Amino acid sequence: MLGFQAAVNGDTPPAEGLSENDSGVELTNENSPLTAAEPPSPFSPKQNGDAASPQEGNQRSDESRKRGRKRSEEEESSWDSSYSEEKSSAESGAAQSGLRERPRPRTIFQAGPIPNAPGKPRRQNRKQEPSTPLCVDPQAAMVVASAVPEVPSLELMEQDSKDSAQSSSTSSSSETQPEYKDNKGFGIGELVWGKIKGFSWWPGIVVTWRATGKRQASIGMRWLQWFGDGKFSEVSADKLDSIIAFPKFFSQASYTKLASYRRAIFQALEMASIRAEKTFPPCESDSPEDQVKPMLEWANGGFLPKGEEGLKPTRSTESKLLDHQVLDVSLPEYFPSAKRPRVSLCKSKAAPEETYSREQMVNEVLKNKRSIEEFCLSCGKMRAATFHPLFEGGLCQACKDVYLEISYMYDDDGYQSYCTVCCGGREVLLCGNANCCRCFCVDCLDILVGPGASNSARHLDPWRCYMCQPLLQYGVLKRRHDWSLKLQVFFVNDNGQEFEKPKIYPAVPAEQRRPIRVLSLFDGIATGYLVLRDLGFKVDQYVASEVCEDSISVGVVRHEGKIQYVHDVRNITKKHIEEWGPFDLVIGGSPCNDLSIVNPARKGLYEGTGRLFFEFYRLLSEARPKEGEDRPFFWMFENVVAMGVNDKRDISRFLECNPVMIDAIEVSAAHRARYFWGNLPGMNRPLCASGMDKLELQDCLEHGRVAKFGKVRTITTRSNSIKQGKDQHFPVMMNGKEDILWCTELERIFGFPVHYTDVSNMGRGARQKLLGRSWSVPVIRHLFAPLKDYFACE
Repeated sequence: MLGFQAAVNGDTPPAEGLSENDSGVELTNENSPLTAAEPPSPFSPKQNGDAASPQEGNQRSDESRKRGRKRSEEEESSWDSSYSEEKSSAESGAAQSGLRERPRPRTIFQAGPIPNAPGKPRRQNRKQEPSTPLCVDPQAAMVVASAVPEVPSLELMEQDSKDSAQSSSTSSSSETQPEYKDNKGFGIGELVWGKIKGFSWWPGIVVTWRATGKRQASIGMRWLQWFGDGKFSEVSADKLDSIIAFPKFFSQASYTKLASYRRAIFQALEMASIRAEKTFPPCESDSPEDQVKPMLEWANGGFLPKGEEGLKPTRSTESKLLDHQVLDVSLPEYFPSAKRPRVSLCKSKAAPEETYSREQMVNEVLKNKRSIEEFCLSCGKMRAATFHPLFEGGLCQACKDVYLEISYMYDDDGYQSYCTVCCGGREVLLCGNANCCRCFCVDCLDILVGPGASNSARHLDPWRCYMCQPLLQYGVLKRRHDWSLKLQVFFVNDNGQEFEKPKIYPAVPAEQRRPIRVLSLFDGIATGYLVLRDLGFKVDQYVASEVCEDSISVGVVRHEGKIQYVHDVRNITKKHIEEWGPFDLVIGGSPCNDLSIVNPARKGLYEGTGRLFFEFYRLLSEARPKEGEDRPFFWMFENVVAMGVNDKRDISRFLECNPVMIDAIEVSAAHRARYFWGNLPGMNRPLCASGMDKLELQDCLEHGRVAKFGKVRTITTRSNSIKQGKDQHFPVMMNGKEDILWCTELERIFGFPVHYTDVSNMGRGARQKLLGRSWSVPVIRHLFAPLKDYFACE
């Protein structure tokens, strides 16, 4: 993003290309207790982020490519590249086949001391597959799935809340020797939030290794038993946080959509309330949500009155089974179905909605000749709220919101985090086209294309996805011929909010045009000034708010002191605006750390760096022409696409317009999808490359270097973001060896002049951080070009 966040967040990477694969632990799965009726959701670390199904008879690891879900794309504010390097080293030993991240053979053990402990919901196909015992691989993932019980319930034993590592020869003293002696805290019995590779934060309890039936934990690691299903994982202590941090890690989206997450949250709070001796008044309502609501309020309020002290594990010598009747209640009894019918938000007086499965939808389309546009292509629901942007068919309101949020989320390998069709999927196939980063889930192939389509695709290496194959109909799946235009309309059109069209200013006669005056907030490395000068504008004044010293150095050196820097945006007052103004153009893009949905610790629009949007809004309001002033006035605000739908709508409500979505891939050699709000003329016109744009990676390389890919994934502040593909290859070959992108090559990819960031002896990492927070020059040129009809040019 832009340079402001460097100072606010200590140069933490923005939430843009983030992946959560950073704990060094991998999970496995055997038949999840979740029913097939529960929809796949990207918010579920249990459904979408787990290891692949057991291998069938003949191993096909050399014939196809598949992978499990990961819960993120674009940058966590405090997790750095060291974890990505951990992932890279872990993957280096994986099979170099078309089948991506296929788990190595391993033995399936019973997890936990209770014979009927349920298995943790893990990734699986909806169809049931027989479990096959596999052999042990010491380098494989450290988490082992348990057998599946008949009833999806969890029983946590009080022994798990005590240090059971004490020696049998201990004297009558009740004191126990601590099992975890690395001074990192989190002793046995503590209630915690845990984070493991490829999953969101999930509540659990620290247990002794004896409860797992496995080995002792490595130094710096803890054995966790997860709430919700009782499985065990060995997790780094650095990836744990106290249950007290409930407001920070609790995900309302997951709680709303996933029964497994609701079950886990309820069990964690039930145990916490017992420890804290907290009682809740009887609930008059029979609604499960109303019954759990006081517990959630208690947790979000800090577990008062006892707080953290009240949640400490008991040291009683009595070993009693926790008798929580509610833990044994079946899912449909205690929580509402995750797929309860909804009424379309676009129909004011809609008739009772017909609920279809996707299998029924396919039957209706093929046999009864119903139009596919009537159905939600993602879930099969009738009476779609809008169109699917890529394929013929519709989307219901709920699926549209999901699509808006995560369709531009990418994993560390550069591929989409979720299925191109449904934005979900427990298991996906990656497109084999080197320049395509799309993936399609097994369910979409087997249901929409035809039974067995996924197995056929596995035999093809490379397999080309349905966005790359010829424009034909595959089952009921058919790509729109005008999908690129539909995609733009999809992101602009929001039926929930309609705004007046912005005022259209008539073009100014050439002899009356004057130099432009600009206020740039969160200026970064002066991309706005660079583009204005490249387009030939005469710039009368360019006032830039920026706090990153490296960014300021670039602007001062490259533009010879012609930019007036005013530092922190929060210190700019109405008096300053009146003194520096009037302004003709106000531009900016606030930090995205707390807005991106891929940051599980995000604070949203109203907290943390998210609030800086309101500084832009405040100063934009101050800079607008006063009543009676009849002069052209333009503005533009930019931020990440992968933000929550509610945050996007709130920003649109304040700015009184919907954004356009522009991906720099059409005018550069790298993906970079961003939302742009504003009143610039022709913002939603098609993005067209000019003769000066470098569209292929090869065009950006120095002499003697060869590109392995035509385009690259989104380049962020993280060094690992330049690696490409499932095997994390560097994108360049030189002297027969893989090589990283040089700084001059990164500058060409973003559209900057060579050596633009080469100031003040900055190293490669610092220069990539500056570029990773910047705008794509060709995109800004596309947006600013129409202003030539209003302001003086050389």
